[in-house]
Amino acid sequence: MPNEFIEQFIIELASDELTKKRFDKLQRQYAKSSKLSFFTNDDLLLAYQSLLSRQLLKVNTEMEKFLTLKSTRSNSGIVVVSVLTKPYDCPGKCIYCPTQAGAPKSYLSEEPAVMRAITCDYDPFRQVTSRLRALNAVGHTTDKVNIRIIGGTWSAYPRHYQDWFVRRLFTGANSETKDEKLTILQKKNETAKHRIVEISVETRQDHIDLAEIRHLRKLGVTKVELGVQNIYDDILKMNNRGNDTASTVLVTKLLKNAGFKVSYQVMLNLYGTDIEQDLQMFRELFSNPDFKPDHLKIYPLALVKEAAIYELYLQKKFQPYSEEQLIKLLKEIKKLVPRYCRIERVIRDIPANYIVEGGAKVSNLRQKVLLEMQNEGMACQCIRCREIKSDFEKDGKYSIFREDYEASNGREIFLSVASEDQSRLCSMLRLRIPYDQDESTTTLRNSALVREMHTYGPQLRIGEKSDLAAQHQGFGTKLLQAAEQIARDEFGVKGMAVISGVGVRGFFAKNGYELNDTYMIKLL
Repeated sequence: MPNEFIEQFIIELASDELTKKRFDKLQRQYAKSSKLSFFTNDDLLLAYQSLLSRQLLKVNTEMEKFLTLKSTRSNSGIVVVSVLTKPYDCPGKCIYCPTQAGAPKSYLSEEPAVMRAITCDYDPFRQVTSRLRALNAVGHTTDKVNIRIIGGTWSAYPRHYQDWFVRRLFTGANSETKDEKLTILQKKNETAKHRIVEISVETRQDHIDLAEIRHLRKLGVTKVELGVQNIYDDILKMNNRGNDTASTVLVTKLLKNAGFKVSYQVMLNLYGTDIEQDLQMFRELFSNPDFKPDHLKIYPLALVKEAAIYELYLQKKFQPYSEEQLIKLLKEIKKLVPRYCRIERVIRDIPANYIVEGGAKVSNLRQKVLLEMQNEGMACQCIRCREIKSDFEKDGKYSIFREDYEASNGREIFLSVASEDQSRLCSMLRLRIPYDQDESTTTLRNSALVREMHTYGPQLRIGEKSDLAAQHQGFGTKLLQAAEQIARDEFGVKGMAVISGVGVRGFFAKNGYELNDTYMIKLL
């Protein structure tokens, strides 16, 4: 999106009283005049910071408060900082994937995160520090940081580049400049101002084995986003994906048995599929124990000229789903997603001017889907749609709920603290009892696994308490104690292992856990 329109919008917005009505009115005016979609929060934050740095706008505290209120960046209990790897040859030749010079495979230069990365010459240190400064400037607390490494197939990059990249991330989060050993940087981050509580990477199934899993743990990675795209081999072959469903099943199990959170990136509208088959795919994702992801990103195919599938479109062999078709399909998909899964996204952040045709042009597709569901008396049960946000009530009634399910040859136990109807989720924990172990590390032998623990709502500073926020109310400790009791009393397990983010090790240490290898371990 052209920067001049966004900056004009910010300047005009700052010139008079800030109200939601005036904000929405200006958004519509500028979208109409520029023939572009509404500005995203990233657009607004970047433009505001740019105007300040060039002294074209004075610091406007009301503007900062307003932009922070408009943003959901820290409403899930942490802030997410996306950092991009440099452009590098991708092992995949997928026909739907855009290729553009100067940007990593599958990304385009005008996507907000890519624009930030280019400005920083893809240096992870500069990306982290500049993003944290921008978030701080508009009122966000950045004590707890989720680092999302994006930009192609992480596991295909050379090991020396991966190691350097992660060291630079920790150096930036530690507010230092000296390059040190990764273990030293991680130890410092346990008490740093910006504690890295999660690191996720994007990769392909055919690049994951036990050796790669051990290396990911050494780096501090706790979550893996798999480019699943589809679970039917004929569709994967037609789209030149390069791996098969058997690899998805195997790698899902390997990752879960090593304690990782597993996120699936799934695409709608691939070449060769149709709406009914896409819907059937989601039925199987959550009924077949070989799958059952913890997190989910749903990406309707965005038809861009930079992808090989565009030629099939010109030959009238491919047609993207319309907005109406996508909304109808997404509503049906949302009905299928269980309480233990979090739908992170339902559309890629590709600028609308790149997209040739189809419902993927609609940047607020998720909001439209949720509005229609609400009007029809339906509600999505996924984690994100139930997060407590700012609706926490100190004297409200919240209980612990338990849901067991079989997945990847193990028992998954999803524990949560929520309101009585479970519509408002305060906190959650994923406990896994593996039926077999893959020898990814001897540390995990005969142990139950805590793969994820998270408390939602506005992020509080470490040590801070508030009657208006779910964080720091003791919910995490209660869930951890419940998980320990279940593992010991019901399954006879003698040890607990937590795939703790580096910045959360202190919490588990206070609860009797000790660092062993790369896991926090406790004997029961």
